[in-house]
Amino acid sequence: MTEETSKVLGAASGLGRRRFLHSAAAVGVSAVGAMGLAGCNENKGPAGGGASGAGAAASGGGSGEHKVGGAGSVEVKPGQLDTHYGLWSSGHTGDARVIGIPSGRELLRIPCFVPDALIGWGLTNESKAVMGTKADGSLEYTVADTHHIHASYKDGIYDGKYAWINDKINARLARFRLDYMVCDKITKIPNIQGFHGIFPDKRDPVDPAINYTTRVFCGQEFHVPMPNKGKDLEDPTKYHCLFTCVDAETMDVRWQARIDGNCDLVATSFDGKLAASNQYNTENGVHFAEMMSAERDACLFFNIARIEQAIKDGKATTIGDSKVPVVDCTVEANKDPKTALCVRVSVPKNPHGVNATPDGKYFICSGKLSPTATVIELQKVLDWFDGKLDDIEKAIVAEPEIGLGPLHTTFDGRGNAYTTLFLDSQVVKWNIDTAIKKHAGDKALNPVVDRLDVMYQPGHINATQAETIEADGVWMAVGNKFSKDRFLPVGPMHPENDQLVDITGDKMILAHDNAVRPEPHDFVIFKRDWIHTKQVYALDDSPIAVKDPKATGVTREGKKVTVRMASIAPTYYPVEFNVKVGDEVTLILTNLDKVEDLTHGFALPEYNVQFLVNPLETKSVTFKIDKPGVFWFYCTNFCHALHLEMRGRMIVEA
Repeated sequence: MTEETSKVLGAASGLGRRRFLHSAAAVGVSAVGAMGLAGCNENKGPAGGGASGAGAAASGGGSGEHKVGGAGSVEVKPGQLDTHYGLWSSGHTGDARVIGIPSGRELLRIPCFVPDALIGWGLTNESKAVMGTKADGSLEYTVADTHHIHASYKDGIYDGKYAWINDKINARLARFRLDYMVCDKITKIPNIQGFHGIFPDKRDPVDPAINYTTRVFCGQEFHVPMPNKGKDLEDPTKYHCLFTCVDAETMDVRWQARIDGNCDLVATSFDGKLAASNQYNTENGVHFAEMMSAERDACLFFNIARIEQAIKDGKATTIGDSKVPVVDCTVEANKDPKTALCVRVSVPKNPHGVNATPDGKYFICSGKLSPTATVIELQKVLDWFDGKLDDIEKAIVAEPEIGLGPLHTTFDGRGNAYTTLFLDSQVVKWNIDTAIKKHAGDKALNPVVDRLDVMYQPGHINATQAETIEADGVWMAVGNKFSKDRFLPVGPMHPENDQLVDITGDKMILAHDNAVRPEPHDFVIFKRDWIHTKQVYALDDSPIAVKDPKATGVTREGKKVTVRMASIAPTYYPVEFNVKVGDEVTLILTNLDKVEDLTHGFALPEYNVQFLVNPLETKSVTFKIDKPGVFWFYCTNFCHALHLEMRGRMIVEA
């Protein structure tokens, strides 16, 4: 260990050194990693949560018992239903998971960005139209990295209409219809790379009658030269990021805002007036050393009404071939509060996570490279825009010292915040009002209420309904990046670990471990009666639906052949059809069964065709006939006692 590293590690042990990790940048990331599980506990008790008795709950398990408090049991017995839904980002699998809470049972995977062989996503014509294709009809992208998922609002709670998720790799935003739990639109955002944070608005910034989500805000993490056409590669003044607004209904990009530095996570106020992104690399450096030179970074606040008025007034430009209007939200152009479109609030270096409190009063930024969280009062930010606050830094009303590596924060609706501590492998519970009072001068107060060991290195966190005005403070999920020793070994690729915590009492109680595929990210949890799914499609949902078995058959226009089919368990209509080598076949299949959960499959050997159709759903595939013979198509999803007999022939003439 070098002398410099020793100094950094020594500084880490004292929370009074709020910016201790600024020095760590000089010795590299290895020094930060070397801190590992260094203790950080204002209660002067063991860092492992011994003060709360949580350490035993977290590390125990020999008896198999889960002692759960007011939240009740995690066991959902056969025939019973979970009390809450969870929507999880699935990371590299490019989809979303629907999880039952508190059981942790995976109920569904919703594909969106990458192909899925189960339902035929990326194979059917309908899914390819959503995903996007090249000129030759092949998929534009087949990989993705999903990070953040959030749902639509009405009157401050989820309305069960939509959810959105991002693809960091390829700058895409996907939307799910929550009535059918399917992806219905994907938008490619222009001019950006490294698309990370998203958040929908909660009401209109100007019209109070519009009390629901109309916009989704997207933060660009990797700044690039603009336009990114191979020029100005080493000129930092040409590098920028864009904060993007997408229309929630049409999924069109409304506008973009050019900024200095890099966006991380995104949050929106409950009144619709403000959107924010925690921001690192305020230096706007191109190389790592340049990005780490400043003492602090920022939380960047956008005045949505002013931005949209500026666009109406013609005060916008465009970038490259894109027609999307772009406003100037750089620091230099926004110094006057009366005309500013945005403003920076200073926070510790490399912040990670910005979250809105359920009462709508505050945004909380986590320090990541500082053992602190920053509490920002939103009314004071609005006061600055109105010229009523002389210094935007006065919007900071608390900076509690909570532990090493704070990342994300959630809430219980009772005035408490819960923040993941990545380096400490803990969740810390702290009281917001107490933190504000301490910041105001009462130094004897300690905002930290409780600590809980989690396994291990937690990232995202969320409690039941915590991103709404009706946070219920029952369950909290913690997404951990490592799971060593928690599950049966399965080789070098370990599962990751979602953990469920009871937060009904003063002390957090670890209740459940749930292994997950790497690497999931964000999630939201809400009570089950906020979602109203449809169990059967409507025939009119598809304009090409085959509504009657009598309407099935084959039509030909030269080499283009259309095969219209229907399925009623255990039979396809027609049970066979003839085509020729060289034909381009479009096969349309409608499931005419109206019974809930009576899904049919369709598989065609040698032609890479396999997909599912739910009750009264219609899907189509297009493929070229390149070999003669008999090819038996069959149902892949159990639907009837004669399921194995549900088959037919495609007869290909030479």
